[in-house]
Amino acid sequence: MTSPDLPAELRAALNAKLEGRSRSDAAGRAAVISQTYREGGGSGTIKSETDALAYALARMPATYAAVVASLNALTEIRPDFAPTSLLDVGAGPGTATWATAEALSSLQHFTLLDANGALRTLALELFRDSTRLRDVRYELGQARALLAQAEAADLVIASYVIGELADAGRTALAETLWSKTKDTLLVVEPGTPAGYARIISLRARLIAAGAHVAAPCPHDGACPLVAPDWCHFSQRLQRSRAHKQVKGAELPFEDERFAYVALMRTPVTARPSRVLAQPDVGKVEISAKLCTAEGVVVAKVPRRTKADYARARRWRWGDAIVNPD
Repeated sequence: MTSPDLPAELRAALNAKLEGRSRSDAAGRAAVISQTYREGGGSGTIKSETDALAYALARMPATYAAVVASLNALTEIRPDFAPTSLLDVGAGPGTATWATAEALSSLQHFTLLDANGALRTLALELFRDSTRLRDVRYELGQARALLAQAEAADLVIASYVIGELADAGRTALAETLWSKTKDTLLVVEPGTPAGYARIISLRARLIAAGAHVAAPCPHDGACPLVAPDWCHFSQRLQRSRAHKQVKGAELPFEDERFAYVALMRTPVTARPSRVLAQPDVGKVEISAKLCTAEGVVVAKVPRRTKADYARARRWRWGDAIVNPD
């Protein structure tokens, strides 16, 4: 499994960019940018080098962790997955590209698309000293227009992107993303009810177009969860000193909540059940909410079944579970 923490060369590149800059100014800009994102403003408020760096310091670690967690789930289901080309749509500072480069050693060709010039400039500066990413292709322009002209890739990723579009734009983007996918499409969104709703809508549309779910779902049917419940996961990551300063945080870690779906051109032969929440470990039994091929079930593993109980004690939110009975 790939670590959810930023790779050493990326941390070093970010720290080098921060040298000689006011961390309090970066923290102030990061707060404004984060508020704009929460209000649906997208990346339009990121206009300068300082803005781009503040955004990267505040959001890159959590976004990286969510993408890596999604890729770990995908490669657990498909250990033979070996794409050679990546298309990163709405790439921003290159977070998803860094994550895929770490998680998938088979990748050789990286194409990134984004409309924000400040984020593109920062991404290329962060790539400069990377052994794998110094020769990436990063195209600047309106992402959907660039996507329509892009070459298809084995792996297409859209992380924290579709929420910036209106409904009609999301529909068009989903269809174009799929048309550019040779093998697998990974979409990652914030782990909010709204983020989940966007994932479910895209999932349903592309299944109708012939896609098959690799993760997290153990089936291609409709999501069995009923509101106010929603499918999302959590990934813990360690905060660096700079990360804590920019976010004004004291805790040495952060928990990023995210929703995702990995869709494939060909069906997966065996899909395990998925743990939908942190299991409740009691003295008598362990209770865990699972999404299975038959729907959502609450698995109860009694303590008297020592081997099963010991195995269930290792279950964590988001884990793939084979034969939970």
